[in-house]
Amino acid sequence: MGALVDITKCIGCESCVVACRLYNGLEPGQNEGYRTAQDGNTELAPNKWTVIQSHRTEKSEKQIRRFVKQQCFHCLEPACASACFAKALQKTPEGPVVYNEKLCVGCRYCMIACPFGILRFEWDKPFPRVLKCQMCLGRLADGQMPACASVCPTGAITFGERDKMVGEAKNRLTSNPDLYTGQIYGVKEAGGTSWLYISDVPFEQLGFRTNVPEKPIPEYTWQVLRWTPFIFVGWGALLTGMYLYTKRRAGVHEEEEMYAPVDDDGK
Repeated sequence: MGALVDITKCIGCESCVVACRLYNGLEPGQNEGYRTAQDGNTELAPNKWTVIQSHRTEKSEKQIRRFVKQQCFHCLEPACASACFAKALQKTPEGPVVYNEKLCVGCRYCMIACPFGILRFEWDKPFPRVLKCQMCLGRLADGQMPACASVCPTGAITFGERDKMVGEAKNRLTSNPDLYTGQIYGVKEAGGTSWLYISDVPFEQLGFRTNVPEKPIPEYTWQVLRWTPFIFVGWGALLTGMYLYTKRRAGVHEEEEMYAPVDDDGK
């Protein structure tokens, strides 16, 4: 499954944000310390799995304002899941990348691996979790769309099978080439994502990471992880060798002291 966000239709009402909080039981006042405002926008947090960010930019020599919905992109080949050796993050057949806190060991490798910087950590909790959008997996199992998509009053979010969402995006770009930039963000980024975006201004002006490689991130991860057993064995052999060498030197030193000539005064 997938979602298509038409940025030209978003009015920044935040109905999707409220729906996400209500469905997932996220307390509005919880963890407000996570709120950051580097550019005046609210960012994702452990209790904010989706946010609407405002961007002022220029189009046809006019100042305009656009709103961008942020949440987990639910990659087709998620880097976070590939980096999680505990299998706490997994890609489901329905499309969502979900998190199982019972399996999480708190290593936060997933946060490093995510090319979009989405995952958030409960730094102030004694038993912290890594939290993010789950794409309302329970609703999908009941044949419903995610809570955020179900309440959008302007139709800025369209939900359905990903292939159909890609087709719908292409149709909109073809039928109105003067409006849209011609790019579908998420088709190729990081090997493809379940959330897709179309816009009438370049994505780099809206805070999107446009330097994300098109190759699936897990392929890079595997190129590193495949050497892990050899590194482990190599380090083990090296440390064992150093231990044996040090032990041998200590033994030789004791023998030298034992058989050293004794002075006439007995010293």
